[in-house]
Amino acid sequence: MPLPAQPADVAWPTEAWPLGELPAGLDQARFDAQLARAFETDEMGQTHALAIVQGGRLIFERYGRAHGPDHTYPSWSMAKSITQALVGVLVGEGLIDIHAPADVPEWREPGDPRGAVTLDQLLRMSSGLRFVEDYVPEHPSDVIEMLQRSGRPDMAHFAAAMPLEHAPGTWWSYASGTTNIVSRIAARAVGATGEAFHAFMRQALFDPLGMKSPVPKFDGSGTFIGSSYCFATARDFARFGLLYLRGGEWDGRQLLSRDWVDYARTPTFQQPGEENRYGAHWWLDVAGPGSFSANGYDGQYIVLVPDLDLILVRHGATPLAKKDVLKAWVGEAVACFR
Repeated sequence: MPLPAQPADVAWPTEAWPLGELPAGLDQARFDAQLARAFETDEMGQTHALAIVQGGRLIFERYGRAHGPDHTYPSWSMAKSITQALVGVLVGEGLIDIHAPADVPEWREPGDPRGAVTLDQLLRMSSGLRFVEDYVPEHPSDVIEMLQRSGRPDMAHFAAAMPLEHAPGTWWSYASGTTNIVSRIAARAVGATGEAFHAFMRQALFDPLGMKSPVPKFDGSGTFIGSSYCFATARDFARFGLLYLRGGEWDGRQLLSRDWVDYARTPTFQQPGEENRYGAHWWLDVAGPGSFSANGYDGQYIVLVPDLDLILVRHGATPLAKKDVLKAWVGEAVACFR
């Protein structure tokens, strides 16, 4: 689906978001009903923030009790899409080839079958590595072990030590460990960790967009925890979304190539029966065909809808048992604008 251009009469929100109004054709009663579900019931847990951008303007904003526009919200796995953007910068600079064997020291021993895994396969969650992505504490879980227990000193090493379960490129399996391997590959390409890599993130991505709030977190080895941890305001997450909705362009600069943005939203092969379609570190179709989104645990969303030139950012605390209700709500909220 074509990506819309920034309207000529709308300023880029580098300093502040241009403000607009809800469209005249909006089904107001239907929209109000969705707001009530989100903010006045516990049907989908707690909603802390909702920001909607259309045509490059911030047209709606609402916050839950004890939250507001200056509050920073957890990204959880929305950070995976930020990691994809950082890799895109390095691809544009010729520092990374995503179709070459990935730069993972643990896989360099002669005869190691993991040595054939490419960065493209990692970005598409198709490396074939074993990794249990389960957020229920009493269940076996590699992601909890990585983020909260023995993996904390070096999360990329924890994930890279996993064996292959499938031939690379033949099996899709969502895994946060994969993203931390990707994040370390980016750090090795830059030659920077910790605060030096944070400076790269600001220079390459956050500062050009006017994102002043982001707080990324790093593991004990200095690698950005690209799977899970970058805090920011809802308005700044919307700025990140606008970069992708505009095909990588920002105020006359091509920060990411349009091809890289299209790569993010190109479907990945998934075995039959998978519930949600996936691109390259972005999810697909949560708000209808052609939409793509950064999704995070507990119900964090940056949803991009090209045919409506619309961005919906939602933050909150949604229990796993209610995640499908929230996902359906996102689609219903966007449908109010059709």
